Amino acid sequence: MARPRRIDRDTVLVAALAIADADGLDSLSMRAVAERLEVTPMALYRYVGGKQELLDGLVERLLLEWPLPQSGQPWRAQLTEMAASMRATARRHPQVFPLLLQRSVATAGAKRVREAIYEALREAGVDSDSIPRIERVLSTFIIGFAASEAAGRFSVGRRELDLDVAWFGESVLGQLGVHTTP
Repeated sequence: MARPRRIDRDTVLVAALAIADADGLDSLSMRAVAERLEVTPMALYRYVGGKQELLDGLVERLLLEWPLPQSGQPWRAQLTEMAASMRATARRHPQVFPLLLQRSVATAGAKRVREAIYEALREAGVDSDSIPRIERVLSTFIIGFAASEAAGRFSVGRRELDLDVAWFGESVLGQLGVHTTP
C-alpha cells in the first residue's frame, strides 16, 4: 500500500495559490486542492477548516510575500518599500490579488504587514488615534491601485504609475496628517 503523502498548512496554501493563479478564484475548492496534492479532501481540514480559512490563508500568503522593511529605515522609505512590494505581488498574482480588497486580515501572519504600517506611521509622528484610519486609507489606496495596475486598467507605463504613487505619498499623506519630511 502506498504511503500517504505528507502535507502541512503551507503546502495546502501553496497549492491553493497555484490553482487560483492558473484558473482564478472561482476554480478554487477544497476538492481541487486535494486533487492537486493527491490527498482526500478530508486530509486538508486538519490544516484549513474549510473554504473560508483557505481564502484567509491566501490573503496571508500574498501578504507574506512582502518583505518587511529593515528597522532603522526612515518611515517614508518603509512605506515606499511596502507599496512597491505590494505592487509586485499584484503583478505576480493578478487573479488572486483582488482578494485583498474582499477579505480582512484574519491570520497572525497577515496582520504583520498592518503592524509594520502602524509602526511606520508612529515613526512619522501620527497620533495613535489616527493610525488605524490612515492605515485603512493607505492600504485601500495601494491595494486598489496595485490591483488596477495588474489588471491592465491603466493605459500609461510603469514610470507614470510610479510617479502617481509618489504623488500620492507626497500630496495625500500630508493632508492626512502624516509629516511630509522623514
